Amino acid sequence: MSSLEEPLGLDKLPSMSTIDRIQRFSSGACRSRVDNLGMGNCFIEGRSCSTSNSCNDDDEDYTTETFPWKRHARDMSRGGSFCQRAMSSGRNSIKFGKNDDSFCFSESPYSPNCNNRDIPEMTYKFLKGIPKVVKIVEVGPRDGLQNEKNIVPTDVKVELIHRLASCGLSVIEATSFVSPKWVPQLADAKDVMQAVHKLEGVRLPVLTPNLKGFNAAVSAGAREVAVFASASESFSKSNINCSIEESLVRYRAVTSAAKELSIPVRGYVSCVVGCPEEGPISPSKVAYVAKELHDMGCFEISLGDTIGVGTPGTVIPMLLAVMAVIPTEAIAVHFHDTYGQSLPNILASLQMGCCTVDSSVAGLGGCPYAKGASGNVATEDVVYMLNGLGVKTNVDLGKLMSVGDFIGKHLGRPSGSKTAIALSRVTADASKI
Repeated sequence: MSSLEEPLGLDKLPSMSTIDRIQRFSSGACRSRVDNLGMGNCFIEGRSCSTSNSCNDDDEDYTTETFPWKRHARDMSRGGSFCQRAMSSGRNSIKFGKNDDSFCFSESPYSPNCNNRDIPEMTYKFLKGIPKVVKIVEVGPRDGLQNEKNIVPTDVKVELIHRLASCGLSVIEATSFVSPKWVPQLADAKDVMQAVHKLEGVRLPVLTPNLKGFNAAVSAGAREVAVFASASESFSKSNINCSIEESLVRYRAVTSAAKELSIPVRGYVSCVVGCPEEGPISPSKVAYVAKELHDMGCFEISLGDTIGVGTPGTVIPMLLAVMAVIPTEAIAVHFHDTYGQSLPNILASLQMGCCTVDSSVAGLGGCPYAKGASGNVATEDVVYMLNGLGVKTNVDLGKLMSVGDFIGKHLGRPSGSKTAIALSRVTADASKI
């Protein structure tokens, strides 16, 4: 296993004091109960908190039996390298950090009682920085399908986009106007775009690698485009056949033409954590490319862990570097799930203040340059997690699972979403009762 492929351990993660210094934690942590499919939001469900967000529960016996790991928390906290820890005086909580930073675990997720009079110093910091609303950018029709060996019929792609829109997804990456020689799967970009461009209430960005692709996209009815740069020199040359600087020259021409037509441009940065050829990528390189794209007019910069090697320990420093040069609200995150780290990385990004997440229905997609690399993080899994955090997405999880089944049948394989698989089993078991 190379250094690139080896995930970082907890001893490589930044301390909580580092995270505190970036001041990305806002005040409102406990969120109101939301109706959603599944059981993801039981952790904070029904919470009614005071302004201090302090928590206290009554059923100690229930907690001891249900969460036995709490009995060992004191011993574990003394030697951990993630951050300095100290046990709180409250019997049902654990405090982390030098500055009396705390994280309150509720014993009973169904009947928690919050009372700042009992524990006035307790705060619920873990969820404080997470946005109340997160925008999901669905990339399945483009990034998800582009590496499929068997050509997906145009009418299936069009139906996929319509079904995704019916789930409540407001941004769906429709296709890519690249040379059919390089991406045969998307040779029908013009036909797909002409079939869906009048879809109301949905943004349908398309990838345009150069001015020629941009003009073709506009002629087909595109009203939003995206450009694709890399933080790795080697990957830029192998993927789009030019250096980073040469790619930026191309994209300045695209953004200039788009500005004249009032067409918004989204920017992508690939290999933001690691490259299959160069290994680990410096956060400063990512920040440079992101700033260049933002300065030339890209309204949003999607940071992509192309081969899925990132962990919170590498994602957080990268985000810090990018946030130092462009506004946080202009940052989106795009993770592949090669090592199963997508959801932890998304959660860390949310805590940093990011409020836009790219994902792909049924976990479609993958990187052909990394052996064993799996697809994008599944949109179903992202929605399930966000539901559990009380974060609003406006996406119907039940309908989304049906869309995953739809495209899965056409591709001849089951959904890559763990949530879809789990909830399907629950439904199947219930039907046998």
